[in-house]
Amino acid sequence: MKLEITKTVLLNALQKVQNIVSLRSTLPILSNVLLQADKKNLTLTTTDLEVTMRCTVEANVLKAGATTLPARRLASIIRELPEGLVEIEVDDKDVASVTCGSSFFKIIGLSEDEFPPIPKAEGKFAYTMDQSAFAEMLRKTAYAASADETRYVLNGVLLSFKNGKLTMVATDGRRLALVEQEVEFPAEAQADYILPTKPVNELMHVLRDEGTLKIHASDSQLLLEFDDIVLATKLIDGTYPNYRQVIPAQSEERVAIERESLLTALRRVSLVTTDKSNATKLTFTKNKLSITMTTPDVGEARETLPIKYAGKDLSVAFNPEYMMDPLKNLTNDEVVLELTDELSPGVMKADIPFLYVLMPMRVG
Repeated sequence: MKLEITKTVLLNALQKVQNIVSLRSTLPILSNVLLQADKKNLTLTTTDLEVTMRCTVEANVLKAGATTLPARRLASIIRELPEGLVEIEVDDKDVASVTCGSSFFKIIGLSEDEFPPIPKAEGKFAYTMDQSAFAEMLRKTAYAASADETRYVLNGVLLSFKNGKLTMVATDGRRLALVEQEVEFPAEAQADYILPTKPVNELMHVLRDEGTLKIHASDSQLLLEFDDIVLATKLIDGTYPNYRQVIPAQSEERVAIERESLLTALRRVSLVTTDKSNATKLTFTKNKLSITMTTPDVGEARETLPIKYAGKDLSVAFNPEYMMDPLKNLTNDEVVLELTDELSPGVMKADIPFLYVLMPMRVG
């Protein structure tokens, strides 16, 4: 195998695929990137057996072939090379010679035969969406997914294709984020898929602001195609809980608040929280919101916001980090809070349609 490729193109491709490589893999081949040179293209593939990512870029292929090289080490070497054309030549013992300007490296690889099989698109149909819309939906929900491995079915984001809509949901049992978008697909393509956190995070990094995303689905995997990238992932096996039943049917009070002001106030007040003490109290009185935090061994903080509010006096406490997560990821000028009392879940809404349910905290 022998090829020439510009440093920038090769480095960009390596950076797209290298995060899939596990740092603690027991199989040496899983630390490597598969390089396949054919005709005018170089394809780079990495996998951890759960998620596989492939990126194809143009190269001047002088001799077709394939090998695998240590992914992170190769990326580190390419990053430090001078700008210009990189020549990679691999002998029949999978030893690669990398030349760029006056720099020369020899890297010992492993045979492509050891690399796990690459998943292929399965299923009869594909869902088609804008990349930016899908990435935006992930951003607005992914932070609410559970990291508790004992609740494995919640360690990801639910993609529910039903009734001409994609509903995306994430929850950890204490809060729930939901966003919806209209998508065209045939009635027989109605289905639910639970996308694990790792591919969710990768997709948020690599999806672009323009272009189309194709999602090929089977019972056990999703394969997503966009631009020069293919990402295949195993799905979380299990039934997602009935998220509709935790959304309050109605609330007694409804108040619109400027999103940025609320985020700034919460951020300041949270500076006095600790791991043990983080219940932040929101007190609503006529046209005023007071946000207070008292921590026994740190001190206290208070912020006051002018709001349009004519309902009953009401106090409720929330975890400030949980309140800030959606505020950071929304772009709306204002959000609506729906509240009933200090013991009932609060609901944050934005006109996307977006909805966020947050369980209150008990304050002594």
